[in-house]
This record gives sequence, C-alpha cells and structure tokens, in this order.
Amino acid sequence: MNRKNALAAAVAAALALGSVTVVAAAQSTAAALPAAAVGDPAARAGAGFQAMTADARREAIRTADRDAPATARELGLGPEERLVAKDVLTDADGTRHARYDRTYSGLPVIGGDLVVHLGEEGEIIGSDFAHRGAIRVAGTRPRLTAADASAAAVKHARHVRNAKAGGKDSTLVVYAVGKLPVLAYRSTVTGAGETGPASREAVIVDATSGVPLDQYELHQPVTGTGNGVTVGQVSLETTQTGSGYTLTDAAHGGTIVYDAYNSPQSNPKQNARPFSRTTNSWGNGTTSSRESAAVDASYGLAKTWDYFKDSFNRSGIRNDGKGAPAYVHVDNGLLNAFYDDDCFCMFFGDGSSQNSNTPLATLDVASHEMSHGVTAATADLTYSGESGGLNEATSDIFGTMVEFSAGNAGDPGDYYIGEKLNMPAGYMRRMDNPAADGTSLSCWTSSAGSADVHHSSGIGNHFFYLVAEGTGAKTIGGRPHTGTTCNNDTFGGIGKEKAAAVWYRALSTYMTSTTHYAGARTATLQAAADLYGTNSQERYLVSKAWAAVSVGTALPDPGTGTGTPTPSPTPSPGGNALTNGSFEQGTSGWTQSDDIITNSPLQPARDGSWYAWMMGYGTNAVESLSQANIAVPSTGTPKLTFWLKVATQEYDATAYDTLKVNVNGTTLATYSNADASPGYVQKTVDLSAYKGRTVKLEFAGTEDTYLSTLFLVDGITVG
Repeated sequence: MNRKNALAAAVAAALALGSVTVVAAAQSTAAALPAAAVGDPAARAGAGFQAMTADARREAIRTADRDAPATARELGLGPEERLVAKDVLTDADGTRHARYDRTYSGLPVIGGDLVVHLGEEGEIIGSDFAHRGAIRVAGTRPRLTAADASAAAVKHARHVRNAKAGGKDSTLVVYAVGKLPVLAYRSTVTGAGETGPASREAVIVDATSGVPLDQYELHQPVTGTGNGVTVGQVSLETTQTGSGYTLTDAAHGGTIVYDAYNSPQSNPKQNARPFSRTTNSWGNGTTSSRESAAVDASYGLAKTWDYFKDSFNRSGIRNDGKGAPAYVHVDNGLLNAFYDDDCFCMFFGDGSSQNSNTPLATLDVASHEMSHGVTAATADLTYSGESGGLNEATSDIFGTMVEFSAGNAGDPGDYYIGEKLNMPAGYMRRMDNPAADGTSLSCWTSSAGSADVHHSSGIGNHFFYLVAEGTGAKTIGGRPHTGTTCNNDTFGGIGKEKAAAVWYRALSTYMTSTTHYAGARTATLQAAADLYGTNSQERYLVSKAWAAVSVGTALPDPGTGTGTPTPSPTPSPGGNALTNGSFEQGTSGWTQSDDIITNSPLQPARDGSWYAWMMGYGTNAVESLSQANIAVPSTGTPKLTFWLKVATQEYDATAYDTLKVNVNGTTLATYSNADASPGYVQKTVDLSAYKGRTVKLEFAGTEDTYLSTLFLVDGITVG
C-alpha cells in the first residue's frame, strides 16, 4: 500500500467511527424539523430553535469545546488545527448546531469558521465550512516583519485617507478566505474616512509578499442623514438610584445609554457619562434637550431586544443576556452611527448641517446597528465583497422587522430604510426597489462583490422584500412600494414573519464569514426546508425570490412540478458557440457546483480578470462547471480549446487529482496533478463526433484525501 492509499484508509477509518458526512456550504445538509413543525406555528417558534437558559447555553458551549478535538478529527482537520467553540443552538427535536472558530498552530484563521450539525445522540450529521477541508500552509514563519506588514497596510488602505499604523497593529494570521490558505498579517490602520478623522480599516496582506488580500472597514457605518427625534412619547425601562434615575435598562440586559459629550471618534468614551436625573421623565422631543436622542436610542435598542427574544428566543446580541452600551452625541457634526464589536457597543452621531443636525438614533437605525452585533455573534459575515453586502442587508432586514414589530404610530412599519432621517430623497435605502436611489443594486451581477457594501446590500434587501411581500404595487406604512423583479416574474410572498424566520435560521445556522449571494440562496433554501418542509410552498417561493434578483433559478413548483425555465444561452460573438467563455461576465451562462468562477487576486487569470478556479482543497472533494445547449458547428473540424494551469503539492507523477472534460456525459480528456505547469497551457479537444449537435460541456474535478491540486481554466471556445 503506497503512502496515499495508506493515508486514505486511515482517514476513512477515522471518519467511519463517527459516521460523519462533511458537506460544503454550497451543499449543506441538516436534519429537517419534525413533520408537526411544518404546519404548527407554535412548533416553528424561534426559527426552529429551542429556548436555552444562560446556564444551559454556557454548558452547551463548554461541551462543544470538550468535544472539539474529536470533532476536528472526525472532520478530517489537520494536526495543527484547533477548534474553539463560539456558540451552540438546539432545535426542538434535539438537533444541535455548534459554531466553531479555527486556529492553525495557534494563529487565528480568517475564514476558518464552521458549523457542525449534531443529531440527538451527538453524532455528526452535517457541517458547513467557510473554508472546506483542512488548513495547510507552507510554514508559520513570515518573511515580512509586523512593521513591514503595517507599512504595506498603510500603502494599500482603501477606506481611509492619510492612514497610519504601527507594528503592534499587525497580527499574524492564516487567511483562508480563498481556496488556498496563506500566511498573512491582519493590520489595523486609522485615518480619515466615512466615520470621521479616526476611522479604522482592517487590511490583510500576504506575510511573504505584502500583496493585499482584503480590506474592510472595522466600524460598520450607516452612512446617511437623519431628521431628529422620531419615536414620540414612549415608555422606557430605567433604573432608580438613591438620588434619582438613570437610563439603565435592567429589563434588557442592563443596557446603558451614555452621553458621549461630543467625545472624538478616536476616543468616543473619553467624556462619556450616564444620563441621570431626579425625575423619571426624559427629553422634550427636540434636539434642545440632550436627553431626546438618548430616548430614541434606548427605545430602539429595547424594541430590538424584544424582537429577537420574542421571535427567535435570542437574549441580546450574543445570546448571553447582556446588553451592549450605547453612546449618543458622539463627536461634532458626525453624520453616522455604527456598531463596534471590539468594545461591544454602539455609537450615534448628532448629524450635520446636511440633515439639520438631527441625531442618528431613529428606530430603524438603532435596530440596524444592534443587528450588526447579532451578525458578528453568528455568521460574522466579513465586511467586504458580497459577504459585506449580506452583512448590511441583514441589518436592514432586521431593522425593518423591528420597525414593524414596535407598532409605533409615529413610525409605522415599511420597507424604507432611514425614512425618518430627513434624507434628500426621503429615505436612505429602499428594499422594494433598491436601485431607486441611483446607486444601490436591485439585481445581482458579477461585479456585485466590487460594489460598496451599502449598495450591494440592495440585492439581499430586494430578495427579502419579494419573498415577504411578493410582486406588484402596494402601499405599506403609508408609503408606495413597487415590488418589481429582475426577470419580470410575478408571484406572491410568504409573509414577513416567515421570511425573517428563514433569514435568521440561515444566518445563525448555515452562513459563515465568507458566504456570498449564491451561498445565501443555498442557506435560505435549507432554512426554509428545515422550517416548512422540502416540498413546501415557502421553500419554492424563496427560490422564486432569489431568481427574481438574478441569483439562481426557481425550483420546480411543488404544486405543479414546473419551475422557471432556464433560457438557452446566447452564443458569444467571434465564432464561439459558448456563452461567456472568458468568464468576464461572471457566472453568466454557466452552472457551478461551488464558488468556482472568480476574480480572486490569489491566482492569475489568463486574460482579463475572471477565471475558473477548480479544486485546491487538499481533501476529498468534487466540483463541476458546466454549460448546456452548446451548438457544435456542423461544418469543418469543430473543437474545444481552452487554457489550463495546474499547480499541485503532489510530488510524483501518479494521477491523484483529476480534471475531466465531459461532453454529454462522455469523458473526452483527463488532466491531473501530473500536468502541472508554471503558467497557462492551451488544450484542444476534438469535437468532430458531435458535429451539428447540441451538447452539454462539463469540467469535472476530483481531489483525493491529501495534498492539494488546483486547476485554473480560462478562455474556453467551441468552434
């Protein structure tokens, strides 16, 4: 038995001990809820999760930590990897969902988080990985020093100007957001940006070359303007002291609202002190009283807590019963509000002359910021690219749901974001028609990951509106809503409560830090199946809503067995029978089993910036990239040509990892790790046997248990 077969047998034996099934995020599995839960609203309470006391939750996390070494072995992780339990959720049927972070040789792994799904007896029944498979890097001794990394971070900062950083601001990590993990530094730089002169940005650079791998704002800002105190006369939970009262909400985790007294963003707590007074009456409804903005914030945060508790049995941001402090009157002329997970707190500016100096503490802004904390405590969606858009969309979604649930007569529920902020357009964002603001995206495109996260959030917002309300014009909360789609489809919604339950379960159970829009579709379809059944109308309409924003296609209608037909691709110009053979239009024309088509800077494209990255996991995996309805020319000698680059960690000529070219299910060519090359090499496959026929082309990748091989494909033509 050679070293590969011996290792494969050992791993197979280890996996068999736990009957484990490792499933990628795009192919996640989980046990469905009991049949009774499908039609019983009471059984579906809390998005399928069972209520847990704080003590029970802490014990569940301790148990997950104790089980972490065995879990890592069953999942096939490497000896340098460790799992650290982050949270545990339990379904009504006893199914548990343990969320872990990963370390590698003691280093934090960015993109290493995962969720393990466990049956009632503790057996692993599925898993979702931000990075599938074991983490491996060449070594953990960086070529760059921390000071070098800080200098590179300053050079490559995109979100702040006049950036500064010191060596102590750079931390060595393993960056596993792409398919190939690399040793990197995560640096924090400060400078002038959207959140003011002390804005902070995380810059991740390769620890060998200093090449930037990612950049994102650390303060997740709501950029906009507001119109002042909006909640009117409300009841507040306060605390009585010996001499009076403070804005300390003991009913909601001891949440305290502070007056920042215009402390600068660089140190927003510098002058802060709690609000207190001798009587239990606060504010006067105008900005002439500093208490008025505090009333807005306290009320909004309490309503947000109530919504998550009543809807999902979640006690506060981190589900630990603890409230996060809030600070109003931050800085001078600050047209912003933001949540900071580092300090577990929220900050609200007073606005600027652009919005008549109105504090940014309205109901949907406060709930938006607190929801950022919930995202950080669950999927921890990276605040850049498509995952950043999903992060912002999540806060808009739950901010909207809190507005509906609060039932405030002065601020009725609608699908407008920041409509009480006195924006020039009358709102900050619209979920029913995101593109109405001139910058937000209503439909997914291949460039969505390059858009500002506040603009790409429109895709998720639009999806949520359509799955909740359906298509067609409506008046909601006294405001017009259009409900248009990207594919001219028409359908009804499942209701906002069901839609929110699907989103919360997807966020807390299936999404990870690197989830993109295609992954969000997969996660919400699984969540809908969990809550309402695989063949439910709810799950079908979730797929319809995603198709309506150009993410995937609709599932077959469980009532009729029909779905949205997949249109035949239009051939590209220049004699190529393929659609989008260069991938420069993203995924258009292609069907992929995973996140294959990419413009990641971690690998080069042959031409342009987009290419197909197949395999490279270093563990058992399969992938498929295909296109159907290709009309092979009926004259001449038709052929398939494409550019292929193969890079491998294998060190002999045995074909352990392969890429097959299949036409109508027949393999016409096979490439492997033995075909490794320093650059792209053009390949040609004869298609004479298919002259004049319509065919399906597939690139099928297979990788074995140990050592990675990646196949990069670009410039595909049929002619």
